[in-house]
Amino acid sequence: MPHGDLLLWWSPMRRGVLRPGDLRISRSLARSVRRFTTTSDTAFTDVIDACADPSRPGAWIDRPIRDAYVRLHELGWAHSVEVWDGASLVGGLYGVAIGSLFAGESMFHRATDASKVALVDLVRRWDAAGQPWIIDTQWSTAHLASLGVTEVPRLDYLTLIADLVDTGHRDVW
Repeated sequence: MPHGDLLLWWSPMRRGVLRPGDLRISRSLARSVRRFTTTSDTAFTDVIDACADPSRPGAWIDRPIRDAYVRLHELGWAHSVEVWDGASLVGGLYGVAIGSLFAGESMFHRATDASKVALVDLVRRWDAAGQPWIIDTQWSTAHLASLGVTEVPRLDYLTLIADLVDTGHRDVW
């Protein structure tokens, strides 16, 4: 994350994670999943630009961060899930995939539940691959906890991901 002229890497004492089988889909979210369509890696720069919108509360994605993730996407490491209402991009998320670990970086919505629909799609992609996985959400917010995200201590997190990052880069995109 940017901090003045520095780029810092954070390793919180407690890490937010979503594990297989933990995703909670409410009835209203299930309706939204049916309402919207999803794609992956078709509008990566549009997703990151929406996440970087400086008018969003807590905006932290500056130009160097954006450009770094676009480059990671070009190299096949960073990925996006896009949520569409017709031809309009209404939500999405992006992050970095290393083996069976997806480190989520940011998400946005312009329509109710659109960012949640992106998460549901991401989980379904990883589930379909048929191997253990973890989605790292960095922190657990009330919003993420309502979807099944839990917090684990840093050392437990490092143990959880040790084998996952060595599974090779899986193409779930």
